[in-house]
Amino acid sequence: MAGSLDDSQKLLPFYLLCDVSASMFGVLDDVNQILPTLTVALERDPIICDKIRFGVIDFSDDARLVLPLCELLEQETLPALSCRGGTNYGAAFDFLRTQLEQDVNTLKADGYLVHRPAVFFLSDGSPTDAEASWRSAFANLTQYDKQTDQGFAFYPNFIPFGLNGCDPRLLQQLIHPTQPKERSMKMFLQAENQGAAEAVTTMAKLLVNSVVKSGAGLAGAGGIVLPEKGDDLDVVIVEPDDDLYL
Repeated sequence: MAGSLDDSQKLLPFYLLCDVSASMFGVLDDVNQILPTLTVALERDPIICDKIRFGVIDFSDDARLVLPLCELLEQETLPALSCRGGTNYGAAFDFLRTQLEQDVNTLKADGYLVHRPAVFFLSDGSPTDAEASWRSAFANLTQYDKQTDQGFAFYPNFIPFGLNGCDPRLLQQLIHPTQPKERSMKMFLQAENQGAAEAVTTMAKLLVNSVVKSGAGLAGAGGIVLPEKGDDLDVVIVEPDDDLYL
């Protein structure tokens, strides 16, 4: 595509990176409603759909691409997640890094200006792989030095969403980036008064709102838009520097 880029050539990739380990049994039925809910929202404003792409990766002992990055309104069928295995964070982070590199390079080769990908990470437990392993994988996914061009230039905006049973102290460490303050991401946690199914419904609403508002904003500064504390969502919002957990 020659010449200056217009708004139709700007894209924001979204991914749902979802824990499907055995502990998620019973909750995945509600998780599987996220894509249909998002599709209905995009049908109301197809112009926004032109500005975003959405993909789904699930993980347990390994990670799999369940829905390749796509325009949701063009999909005749939507995938359903099912439980299997453990909770290997390292496998999820390694797979995501490879997929991001492939997807962003493909979009750029097609002439698009690609905004930094946004990843919603949904989990209800702690990792079953070694801490050193998953921390190394997360560093490979998120660390980049622009001055030296060392690390992963396509690092994502990483937004954890924790269900009951998660370790909030651990998930808070996965918020990325944390600086500068105006560009930092947040963590979202299941509220104390919620069951898991209701929490997933809240997460779906949060994700849909973020996708729609982010897509609508691409003509301006662009990038992801997340809920703020005080917004009408029954969810605990945690900032990177909130000192809530010992």
